[in-house]
Amino acid sequence: MEIVNETPISLPEMEKHIQGIKKRDKELNFRAKKVEEYLKVVQKTKDYEKLKNELEEAGIGRLKLKHITLIINILPTDMDSLRTVLSGENITLKDEDLKKIIEIVSKYV
Repeated sequence: MEIVNETPISLPEMEKHIQGIKKRDKELNFRAKKVEEYLKVVQKTKDYEKLKNELEEAGIGRLKLKHITLIINILPTDMDSLRTVLSGENITLKDEDLKKIIEIVSKYV
């Protein structure tokens, strides 16, 4: 098996994929059912596309798609939460950039 392409997707995007599989196959397999149940519990925003676009257009140079996906999935509402979300990644951002991210995310929570 060879990985051809690896693209991070947010939880709302995953829900769209699950719904497509459900429509195509009429019934989900065990793992897909578990994912669907999980998404119903944790998903917090429906306006993820607007949020994603706003974060991409924020002008934060070091913020990549995988970081944006993490932010959309967790929706941190304060600086400590955002730092915690990004702590596992190899990225350092200025306080102004972190504040900008918090302002954008707070509109969608």
